[in-house]
Amino acid sequence: MTDTFSITSLRGGATIAILSADLDIKTRLAQETATRWFERRLSLRSPLDPPLPERPGRPEKPELVPPKAVEKRSLHTLNGRIATLHAIAHIELNAVDLALDIVARFATEAVPNSFFDGWMQVAFEEAKHFRMVRARLNDLGADYGDMPAHDGLWQAAHSTRNDLTARLAVVPLILEARGLDVTPSLQAKMRETGDLESAAILDVIYNDEKGHVAIGAKWFRFLCARERKDPAATFQQLVRANFRGSLKAPFNDIARAEAGLTPSFYRSLTSTSSA
Repeated sequence: MTDTFSITSLRGGATIAILSADLDIKTRLAQETATRWFERRLSLRSPLDPPLPERPGRPEKPELVPPKAVEKRSLHTLNGRIATLHAIAHIELNAVDLALDIVARFATEAVPNSFFDGWMQVAFEEAKHFRMVRARLNDLGADYGDMPAHDGLWQAAHSTRNDLTARLAVVPLILEARGLDVTPSLQAKMRETGDLESAAILDVIYNDEKGHVAIGAKWFRFLCARERKDPAATFQQLVRANFRGSLKAPFNDIARAEAGLTPSFYRSLTSTSSA
């Protein structure tokens, strides 16, 4: 399928994957570009690369609505589990495009090639996650696009499109780190309902996401060190400038710390200082 596209470079491959509205092609392109980059068969960028779009390619469904309009349902019903898995699939799809976007958008940034190694690993794994969750939806008689979804993830990333340090603060260190907080309890609830298949998929996602937050923390600290800035203070400043609302406790402090995100980063940004 990817043979019908010309992957001109790492930036070019990431861009055409972002552009694709066919989600099977998008995820294949993300993984094919990552594989070629890991094998050092691609240059970082090329004059032939297509321009980066304002928004990623998407199918007609799902309908995008404000976050508050997305209905929450009990995991103790089949429809509730489908709705939850649909929401997770939407998050994972956005995560594919966000990882590709950080590579394509910042391909001219003065960072080592290992920066792009890390984010293409993230893109590869997020594509894997999306496929796994979509296949589980299919097992349950549903598909991605059957329910409305919200657009908050892409909007949060769009606000940091001109600042790599801010992008790292908002996407891996807030949005992905939130997954570390909520996934363990979600896994437990899936097991309570007897849905061990969905719980097993969440286990894969949870373990991979720890690595994604770690990649974000590593490069955030790298950029702060280069500019001789305090990482925790810089994080708080960037979050206040680029992220709406406060961070929500409870936090999975252990998993966050394992990924290099210590409480000094985020505790002062919660809605209550004692959270």
